[in-house]
Amino acid sequence: MAASLRKIIHIDMDAFYASVEQRDHPELKGKPLAVGGDGKRGVVAAASYEARKYGVYSAMSSKIALQKCPHLIFVRPRFEEYKKVSLQIREIFSEYTDLIEPLSLDEAYLDVTHNKKQFPSATLLARQIKEEIKTKTNLTASAGISFNKFLAKIASDFNKPNGLFTIVPADASKFIDELPIKKFHGIGKVTAKKMHKLGIYTGEDLKKWKKNDLLKHFGKVGGFYYHIARGEDSRPVNPNRTRKSIGAERTFSEDLLEEQQMLEALEKITQKLSSILIEKNIKGRTVTLKVKYSDFKQITRSQTSIEDIQTKEDFTKVYVALLKSIFPLRKGVRLLGLQVSNLSSQEMSSKVGMQLTLSF
Repeated sequence: MAASLRKIIHIDMDAFYASVEQRDHPELKGKPLAVGGDGKRGVVAAASYEARKYGVYSAMSSKIALQKCPHLIFVRPRFEEYKKVSLQIREIFSEYTDLIEPLSLDEAYLDVTHNKKQFPSATLLARQIKEEIKTKTNLTASAGISFNKFLAKIASDFNKPNGLFTIVPADASKFIDELPIKKFHGIGKVTAKKMHKLGIYTGEDLKKWKKNDLLKHFGKVGGFYYHIARGEDSRPVNPNRTRKSIGAERTFSEDLLEEQQMLEALEKITQKLSSILIEKNIKGRTVTLKVKYSDFKQITRSQTSIEDIQTKEDFTKVYVALLKSIFPLRKGVRLLGLQVSNLSSQEMSSKVGMQLTLSF
């Protein structure tokens, strides 16, 4: 079936972690809330809409968040509860279609071209899904509806929270032309700045560029930019998308300066990673070391092995070499992380497509 004939819904839960906490703790409703650690090295994992009004967002340091909102309330994350609610929502999706592509615990694509309810209208279907989520979980979701994944994803960001927005084929070209380039899904802040320097501020500006010129300035992804400027996205909703990587990281209360301290920290991270890999019968080939310095500058170092990596001993051989490559240190280290990719397993074809991050 041609991509233009698909009916795709993108469901995005509203401030998911924070909303679960406000649901389970009524005294937190209507208050600026951050899920994360409130220590001087803490990081915001999620922020309620009340906190966002003050400029508090996920991935922000807790220190900066408190500067922006001195009366911000911090709660510790409860990932097991978030996973439980996510499974409830997934069950609701499965009542409507089997073509479900989860992106994370709180968002997913649904192809409802041929749906179990035999609804001809994807918009009405999305409204019913939202209502069922509200009834069964007491949480709100935003839905974007369109004929491809790119436009459905963008549509779900409109009218948040509890939004519903549809982009039909007849309106797509005008919608994209008027869309600020910084709102394009797949174009981050750094790329948007680069585009601004080239005079690209809207979809209409981007559409004027030839494909070869975009490839020249942005590499392979330039081809993607060329097509999305024209509303073209042939990617299907893939319910069997495999997990790409498994990672774990740790932020320290004090900067690490000595190699031995870092080796001990990486050993603990490795224990977590290895136990998950063994439990899930997953192996990898590439290990990436993530290092964040005290000034928040971040680097990564990777190594790919010809042999499978799964056990603690496998990891140790690699991360010891990777760690040595960052010395002498440019600054103290506030965070270390390890990630394994190039994964393989007999079970992986049936696994959910998302990166698994282990929390400490």
